[in-house]
Amino acid sequence: MFDNNLKFCRENLNMTQEELGNKLNVSRKTICNWEMANDPIPILKLVEFCNLYNYSLDYVTGLTNENNKHYNKININKKEIANRLKVLRKSLKLNQTRFAKKCGLPQQTYSNYETGLNLITTTNLYAICKTYNISMDYLLGRTIKEKQVNYS
Repeated sequence: MFDNNLKFCRENLNMTQEELGNKLNVSRKTICNWEMANDPIPILKLVEFCNLYNYSLDYVTGLTNENNKHYNKININKKEIANRLKVLRKSLKLNQTRFAKKCGLPQQTYSNYETGLNLITTTNLYAICKTYNISMDYLLGRTIKEKQVNYS
């Protein structure tokens, strides 16, 4: 689990938890649990929030303190994510086992992400981004160029 900036973003939008819950089709309690980092924000809901309000995925998840307001709206594409993960891993000259182990992931779980079999979870994506200092916006296809995250 990881802390996030969802509460700050919501308050910056002058929204209540209930209003945001209605926008994302979840309960107020779910929003509360996400904000308190009791539950991870599902990747599809995270992307929906960022698309609706033009927030950086890196910013909302707390990977960076900077919110660049110039991001494209995206639809999740497992194959694109898989390709970017594979390119990242190969650029680091690591096999799947070593890449996954450094992030604390089982190799098979990572393999399923890299082959596009499963959609990556927010928690595992965060672990990869934090471990390899890479942008979540990039890995999900929201930005074209790979970029390093400037951690807070």
